[in-house]
Amino acid sequence: MKVKIDLPYPEVMVEEKNPYYADLLSWDYAGRESELTTVMLYSYQHFDKFKENKEFAKIIAEIAEVEMKHLELLGETIKLLGKEPVYKTCESTRGDCIFWSSDNVSYKTDLKDMLNANILSEKNAIKNYEQHKMLINDKYIKEMISRIILDEKRHVQIFEMLLKNKLFYTF
Repeated sequence: MKVKIDLPYPEVMVEEKNPYYADLLSWDYAGRESELTTVMLYSYQHFDKFKENKEFAKIIAEIAEVEMKHLELLGETIKLLGKEPVYKTCESTRGDCIFWSSDNVSYKTDLKDMLNANILSEKNAIKNYEQHKMLINDKYIKEMISRIILDEKRHVQIFEMLLKNKLFYTF
C-alpha cells in the first residue's frame, strides 16, 4: 500500500528570511496537531500494535516515516526563514513560544479509536496547512505545503479505508 504520493518533494528554499512565516510554520512543525505530534502518535500506535496487528503496525510505521520527512522539510524551511527549528510554536504578535508536549499525543489503544483520531488529526493538519498557505506569500513554501497536503490527504484515505474494513480491527 502506497502511503505517500509518487511525486518528488520540492527542494527546500525560501524567497527571503521571514520570521513571521517561520512562526506560522512552527505550528505545523511542533504544534498540537503537527508533524512532530503525528510522528510521536504513529510511533506510539506502532509500538502498541506491533504484536497484536502486524498489518496495521507496518502501515502506521510507514506513514510515520512520511510524517518525519514532512518534519524535516518544515524544520529546514524554518531555519532558512531565520529561526531555529526547535519543538515549540511561536507567535510574533504575542512574543512568546509554547514548547511541544507529549500531552498532544492521543494514547488510545483501541484500533477503531486510533483510526478515528488519526483521521481527525490528518484533516486538521490539512486545514492548518491550507490556512497557512493563504497567509504565506512565498512560492517555494507554498509549493512545499501543497506537496505535503497531498500526502496528508492520502493518509486520510488510508485510515478511512482501514476503518471501513471492520475485519481489520476486530479480533
